[in-house]
Amino acid sequence: MTRSSTDATLTAGYDPGFLGLTVPFPTLPGTATIRLDYTHFSVLMHPLRRLAATTAVAVDGARLVDLPRGDDWQLDPRIPADAQTGNELYRDNRLDRGHLVRRRDPVWGPRHVAATANADTFRFPNAAPQVDEFNQSHELWLGLEDYVLDHAEVHDRNLVVVTGPVLDPSDLPYRGVQIPRRFYKVVAFVHRGALAATGYLLDQSSLLDGLGVAGLEDTDVPPLGAYRTFQVPVAQVAELTGLDLGPLPAADRLTAAAVSPAPTDAALTDSWIELHRYRDIAGLEPR
Repeated sequence: MTRSSTDATLTAGYDPGFLGLTVPFPTLPGTATIRLDYTHFSVLMHPLRRLAATTAVAVDGARLVDLPRGDDWQLDPRIPADAQTGNELYRDNRLDRGHLVRRRDPVWGPRHVAATANADTFRFPNAAPQVDEFNQSHELWLGLEDYVLDHAEVHDRNLVVVTGPVLDPSDLPYRGVQIPRRFYKVVAFVHRGALAATGYLLDQSSLLDGLGVAGLEDTDVPPLGAYRTFQVPVAQVAELTGLDLGPLPAADRLTAAAVSPAPTDAALTDSWIELHRYRDIAGLEPR
């Protein structure tokens, strides 16, 4: 069951009609979750894991506002402290408080609204533990996020971005929190009047050794090194996470690209595309 939080000082959160086509907020059937609404985005908390199961944000590429970053992370008072993970996890180690909804993504519209969105991204429900090298590398998480946002801004394109950790039951604990090994991102947009989507999976397993978390072998996915990212079928993101992603799996541009002449020389292993450069992404560029 999902219950929605209410707070008159915060906005209604993610708008499922933002693209002009309906993209419902993802749900996690069979699991008790808490939806938290912020400015232009929402977070679906998994209280037992004390982390978000998913997030969704509306990105208006034509109305982005450049604001200073800030770094004032706060617990969300609308849910119990023991249902979220605070700063105790991130002290004196290499774990970053990795934004799930990227700080700049919801920062658009009138300046006062953008400022509220900027501050909202610094709530701990929007953070997940990411090894610093993973979170900050332009070849990994940050690089993909930069590319997606720059794409929206350059093309004045509206995007919906769904992001979260893969909360696998086998994730091993560190300071009382099971640390996700993998993260996913699904980008939705309108292509020739129809809904389109692309999915990505990033893995930090090989970077967790320095935390003293052993036993991270993973045979379910191709071997991922410290600097490898894959474009994956959106349906596999849904399968890995248990999320109901609504119409997004059926709108997957990777599937469409796979049945037509390959637009790039990206290596294709089964249904996974290893991304060596941004132009290897199938189906994101406007045509």
